[in-house]
Amino acid sequence: MSKTNPGNFFEDFSVGQVIEHATPRTVTEGDRALYGAIYPTRFAIPSSAQFAASVGLDPHPVEDLVAFHVAFGKTVPDVSLNAVANLGYAECRFHRPVVPGDTLRTRSEVIGLKQNSNGRTGVVYVRSTATNQRDEVALDWVRWVMVHKADPDAPAPETVVPEVADAVAAADLVVPAGLDFSAYDDVAAGSPYRLGDYAVGERIDHVDGVTISEAEHMMATRLWQNTAKVHFNTEARPDGRRLVYGGHVISLARALSFNGLANAQLVAAINAGSHVAPAFADDTVYAWSEVLETAELDAPGVGALRLRLVATKGRDESMTLRGDDGKYAPGVLLDLDLWVLVPR
Repeated sequence: MSKTNPGNFFEDFSVGQVIEHATPRTVTEGDRALYGAIYPTRFAIPSSAQFAASVGLDPHPVEDLVAFHVAFGKTVPDVSLNAVANLGYAECRFHRPVVPGDTLRTRSEVIGLKQNSNGRTGVVYVRSTATNQRDEVALDWVRWVMVHKADPDAPAPETVVPEVADAVAAADLVVPAGLDFSAYDDVAAGSPYRLGDYAVGERIDHVDGVTISEAEHMMATRLWQNTAKVHFNTEARPDGRRLVYGGHVISLARALSFNGLANAQLVAAINAGSHVAPAFADDTVYAWSEVLETAELDAPGVGALRLRLVATKGRDESMTLRGDDGKYAPGVLLDLDLWVLVPR
């Protein structure tokens, strides 16, 4: 019997199956430094321990997406090692900030299966939960991924497509304990624009672009221990190109959004997300945002913006999401619906 792990194929999954993912990972200050080296992030809370303490977050948390990448990476060997592509996200809530020294482990439950009409692939839906060393939930989310079948003749399972919420309600957002924006320092944060300065329907062109390098995106997937073959192995895809990890595009877009949304300090939830098109090395990524909703929260001085964050290959000054035919506009890479916490 082989002692190596070939990963799960579509026919290996069953609805209700629970997977305890291996290799818990301790977050360190090195993760903060490497995240800043890979992504052009400048948000004040993860950048400055002094600023974080001034708004009630001490010890100093890392970027919310560090926790997402680490937790997500744990699921890859069991869920998406044999993936064609990660397709989408829903109901992702960040329950508490992650700080250096926290150890994250992840478990997943299969909540849906749907074989594709070609009979060679299928979509697997999982709900994943990451906990820290105190068994406290750090974040949880739903995602769906297209996975190869090992045997195209294997019978199709009963189709189960789970219902997921369109969005996390503002009332269900988790505000970190102690967060207090009542003495918020606009100058240190880099922007005077607060909750009331944004209007529903407003679109913000984040202007700046970042060109993806081959070494950079592979370094990122290694950092997050994401072992999906399509990110590393040129023999895993017919065209011989390494696919950029979708989370890499998410972090690039989030970092680029600083220009126009510098006070969007914390990601509270990811309501939905679609990787619309693949990204590859040498693509230049730009981003724009649309304000979908605003909310005042109970914490002192804290509000929330619900945003559509769109990443594009090449800059689209028209900020067009879909064409007249209802299909995504050419160049759209990512369509992400998220809540962020901002000062009121």
